[in-house]
Amino acid sequence: MSGSAELDAAGITDPALRAAYATCRQLNAAHGRTYFLATRLLPPDRRPAVHALYGFARYADEIVDDLGDDRPVAEKAAELDALTAGLHDALSGAPTDVAVLAALGDTARRYGIDRAHFTDFMTSMRMDTHVTSYATDADLAVYVHGSAAVIGLQMLPVLGTTVPLEEATPPATALGVAFQLTNFLRDVGEDLDRGRVYLPADELAAFGVDRDLLAWCRAHRRADPRVRRALAHLVARTRATYRRAAPGIAMLEPVSRACVGCAFALYQGILDEIEEAGYAVLHRRVAVPNRRRLAVALPGLARALAARRPVRTPR
Repeated sequence: MSGSAELDAAGITDPALRAAYATCRQLNAAHGRTYFLATRLLPPDRRPAVHALYGFARYADEIVDDLGDDRPVAEKAAELDALTAGLHDALSGAPTDVAVLAALGDTARRYGIDRAHFTDFMTSMRMDTHVTSYATDADLAVYVHGSAAVIGLQMLPVLGTTVPLEEATPPATALGVAFQLTNFLRDVGEDLDRGRVYLPADELAAFGVDRDLLAWCRAHRRADPRVRRALAHLVARTRATYRRAAPGIAMLEPVSRACVGCAFALYQGILDEIEEAGYAVLHRRVAVPNRRRLAVALPGLARALAARRPVRTPR
């Protein structure tokens, strides 16, 4: 289904707002292949909201993460401050020319998403302008709360739940964290190029690994047994986070379960690829092969379509 048909299904008719949502959809399709594929399993009327949430997050993230952007840190921080001010205005209903903010403001109002989740997200984005490493997992958790846990919480009202929202909150939080930890493991080499390490220093040190060793492996395109052991430990810990998140899928509305189940399987597939690569991820970026993506997505599509069929009551 086209983006235009999705907007029709969602009842979004204003031309400027439709263009704003279309921009977010393009960002999702271009930069979040796994996320975008999973979103296709949602009912059409809910997809624009997911694209808006992703588009805003990606837009903000690129301010601090774009490797091709060599502006001074102070300039990037100022842009984040301006985006934060624009965010608060958009959430209050003020008009904006920034497409991702227009779509986000509309989505937040439609689904009653707590604005604190967006404020927490921007706090973590600002951390990326001055924090380059995390001494412990507890330190990293402060960043991950805003960069990932709140994404799960933003999504809950869009996905819908069959239980009270507070009951679905812990697994939704865990799933956002699991996705982020997976990204950290997959992107450890690229993050080094950005001057950051998102792996807890004390847990690396337990295996004889420090930032210098990671940088050496990156520069020389070589693996190291100490790094492999450290990454294996962190992969195992991330899988434990997925296990804590798993019960939340059954708490979602039936029409949303296939989408989240697909993302759940595909992101764990990234961990499988890391393991199959012998944890040699510092000099290359692993990805789930297309054949595996289809093997997960096609059964998910069947489940999604079945969940959308109206239940017939006996006469």
